[in-house]
This record gives sequence, structure tokens and C-alpha cells, in this order.
Amino acid sequence: MALSQLSIIPQESTGFFIRLSLKLRDVLINDWGLSEGLAKWLHVLVFIILIALVSWLVDKATKQIIIRVIRGVVKKTKNQYDDIILEKGVFNRLAHISPALVVYSMLPTIMMDFQKSAELFQSLALVYMILVAIMVIVSFFNALNEIYLRQGNAHKVPIKGYIQVVQIVLILIGIIWAMSVLFGFELGKFFAGLGAFAAVLMLIFKDTILGVVASIQISANKMMSLGDWVSMPSRNADGTVVDISVNTVKIQNWDKTIATIPTYAFVTESFDNWKGMEDSGGRRIKRSVNIDMSSVKFCNDEMLEKFGRIQLIADYVKSKKMELEDYNKEMHVDESVSVNGRRMTNIGTFRRYMEEYLQSHPKIHNDMTFLVRQLQSTERGIPIEIYVFSNDQAWANYESIQSDIFDHILAIMPEFELRVFQNPTGNDFKSLSSEN
Repeated sequence: MALSQLSIIPQESTGFFIRLSLKLRDVLINDWGLSEGLAKWLHVLVFIILIALVSWLVDKATKQIIIRVIRGVVKKTKNQYDDIILEKGVFNRLAHISPALVVYSMLPTIMMDFQKSAELFQSLALVYMILVAIMVIVSFFNALNEIYLRQGNAHKVPIKGYIQVVQIVLILIGIIWAMSVLFGFELGKFFAGLGAFAAVLMLIFKDTILGVVASIQISANKMMSLGDWVSMPSRNADGTVVDISVNTVKIQNWDKTIATIPTYAFVTESFDNWKGMEDSGGRRIKRSVNIDMSSVKFCNDEMLEKFGRIQLIADYVKSKKMELEDYNKEMHVDESVSVNGRRMTNIGTFRRYMEEYLQSHPKIHNDMTFLVRQLQSTERGIPIEIYVFSNDQAWANYESIQSDIFDHILAIMPEFELRVFQNPTGNDFKSLSSEN
């Protein structure tokens, strides 16, 4: 590639150095009496030192003066956006271009007798500037993402994945451009033949391509956002989403460990997003207690009198007792046999007590699903399940509410002459053997 094709600086700007170069060569040959070959090499050496000195001065001036001035101006403004751009190193990286511009502009002058070498080193300087420009653009997009994250609703629609896609595309374009400068091929022909390498590129960038597609699906379908509580048992992840990128999603588990999961796994595998629960205003309590079947019985008069003094179910016991008496009289039931007619049971009364107790509980959400139900009996007894929602979603508070409810259930069951079922323990066998 000819220098005229590479040149990005007008030739007029190097006129001074050309005149200086010719003057130096004239002095070396005519005044000092050096041979033309030796004069060429000495001429190049002198100008290499000159370029190094000028590049160093330009680099210092850019970083120590210009960047310092920009930093001072940015710190004085009330706008935080320019502060973010400064923190992400956009201006600092941009300053690296200035020494390369000096080298690029002065190379044709000092190496006019070494045309091929001049083209090579000028190409290297241009490649360096391309790579620096890529770094500047990447930093700028990182700053844009940081600015977006500081907006109010940024966590609902994260754009980090999209920004990374743009960065990857720009990096690939920059690398291809740099390769075209080094090896001298035309970009048009390169892209025309790129289809032959599509399979290889798809294999190399398989995870990235899958991640890009998954990021778009996650964002478009609102499957997950920053701050959501997500659980994925297959990946041992259960916690809060702290980062969503093209390749990975980071979840901070409740034990404070960080689970890093491929982004495409959230499209190909199942996971639970608890955002719906958090937005609903309630958190489900679904737990049961097993009752010993042998403790279930009809209520006698003494039990009914006792239950009638329990405030939560006093009205229920009174109305239910009258309802059953009227029914049995109407049906001419022989009440001397307990199996005849309809009678109240201690387990049914207990269920009604639990309903009243939970409805009056200040931490139970009465506008959501509310069930106290009897499940299928098993060899472990009769399960009585509580299926309600607490109005406090905080984990510690939720566990405390749930524990308090079942503490009360276990303590109140003997009042209804019911027993909790549990397998025999060593102490049970020990007391049995001692009695015998």
C-alpha cells in the first residue's frame, strides 16, 4: 500500500521537516564531507532521536496539560455525565493517539531514502491509532451504559447486552481494518470472501452468538431484569441478578456467593423469577402438619362447652351446634348412638379455628388465596395444610411469621384433643421397655 493511500495528514504540515531534512543532508555531505550512504544513516538516526523527543513532549503536553485542563473543567460542571466519561478513561485513552500522529506524520521525512521501511512503520503507526480508537469507543460505550444505569428505571430494561454487541462489532471491524493496513488487502474483497469462513466463525463465536440471541430474547420478553430474585436449581443458583451481559448472567446467591451462568441457559433451561411474587404484595405460606388419626373423634358436650369459650370460634360453635340439633330432630335421629345423624368433630372444629385465627392475623393477606384444607391421609397421619399469603415479603420476616403460625398450631392442638403424628424415637422405645 502506497504512502499516499495511508496518509491522513496533509503534506503541507510536514513541509518544515522536509526542508529541515534536506538541509541536514546537505550539511552532512557537503560541509562534513561524509559519504552519501553514511549521511543517509546518520540522517535517519538524528531524526529518530528528534521524533522520539517530539513524541515525548507531545505525550507529556497532552496528558499533563490538556487532560488536566479537561479534568478541571469536568469537575466544575454540575452535569454528572461528563464525570462518568472521564472516570471510564475516554480522554486518557484518546491522548495516546497524539504521539502516534507525530510519528506517522514525520516518518516520510526521515525515511525518504527507505521507502518500503517507511511504509511499514507508517502502517504500524496507523494500526496503533486504529487500536487506540477502538479502545476509546469501547470506553465511551461503557460510559453510556453507566449513565443509563443511573436512570430511574434502568434495571427494568438493561442495555449492557446490546452495548456489548455493538462493541464486539466495532472491535471486529477495527481488527479487520488493521489487518488490511498491515497486509495490504482490500476490505471489499475480504468481506466478499468472508462467507467461506462463516462456519469457522460460528464455531469460534458460538457462545457469543447464542448469548446475543438470548440477550435479545430476555430483554424483549422481559424475562429477567437487574435486581430480580431468580432461582435456577439446575445451576445451583438462587439469589438476586446483579449483572446481565452477552455471555453471562451473574447471580448473587443468598449465601453471598456469585453464580455465573451462560446467558443462553436462561432461554434453553427453566428458571423461576420471583418478581411476580414481589409485585403481588404477598408471599405464599404452604406448609402442613400431620395429625395422628387415632386422636380424631366426635365432640362431646364437655368439649363443645370448652370450645364455646374460645373467642375466635364461639359464634361458630353456637351456630353449628344449633344447626346440627335442628337437623337431627328433623330427621328423627336416635342420638343415643353416636354414629347416627350429624355431629361435630374435633378436627373439623380445629380447621375452623385455624381459619379464624389466620383471618385475624395481622400479617396474613386476606385478599389472596386462603385455604386451610385436609389432604389425603397417609401412613403418616392426616395432613392439615395451610395455604395462605403473608403480606410481608422480606425473607427474615416471612420465615418468622410462618414459624409463629406453626408454633401456635402445635401448641393449640392438645386443646382440641388432637395429637401431632411423628415416628417413634429412641426415647419412646426406651420408655416402652421400662414399663414392661
